[in-house]
Amino acid sequence: MGRIIALDVGDARIGVAASDLMKIIANPVTTYHRTGDEQKDACEIAKLIREKEGELIVCGLPVTMDNGENDQTVKTRHFADVLKQYTDLPIEFIDERFTTVSAERVLLEANMRRKDRKQVIDKIAATIILETYMRKKGY
Repeated sequence: MGRIIALDVGDARIGVAASDLMKIIANPVTTYHRTGDEQKDACEIAKLIREKEGELIVCGLPVTMDNGENDQTVKTRHFADVLKQYTDLPIEFIDERFTTVSAERVLLEANMRRKDRKQVIDKIAATIILETYMRKKGY
């Protein structure tokens, strides 16, 4: 029995969240700052997933309002393909529209300063992605 790991993949950062072992609660884990070396980034994320005892990876997929794909959708799918070189875990995608907006709203309501929000917004967005996935799958 392992955890579900959610990723909010961006160009500069990757937000990471993990479920508890019973798959009831989604918790923010970290914000990984990308190096510019996609192989290294994927290797480090795979290492983190192993450390967190992941059994499934969920990537937020940024789709357009009409369910189409954009540049970031393609980049996210590509990163998932690279990540597959470093892990045998299944990777699923889930619509992540509005997760960053929702994360920003949560942090604003907590009166967090802009500088501080930037440090945590990606892992909060990953947590929202994970909560959405777990709710849709009936966990």
